[in-house]
Amino acid sequence: MKAIWNNTVIAESNDTLVVENNHYFPPESLKKEYFKSSETHSTCPWKGVASYYTLDVDGKQNADAAWYYPETSELAKGIKGRVAFWKGVTIEE
Repeated sequence: MKAIWNNTVIAESNDTLVVENNHYFPPESLKKEYFKSSETHSTCPWKGVASYYTLDVDGKQNADAAWYYPETSELAKGIKGRVAFWKGVTIEE
């Protein structure tokens, strides 16, 4: 699977996990040069507290377009540390 934004592959892996229709990519599959830490956090009742990344590709930014759970509830332990996308990021095979 590939995560694509601004015509650039920002993550690629054959090992994504799908939860609630979102592909969660392993952290080592990210092209780190496109990811900037964000101060944003949100809480999911069953997964835990999410942290976010802002994407920065060719001078364009997509604020908080990627999220991950540094710690998860027992129910969501399979996605701990994995990264999912929204806000115009497309996922393709």
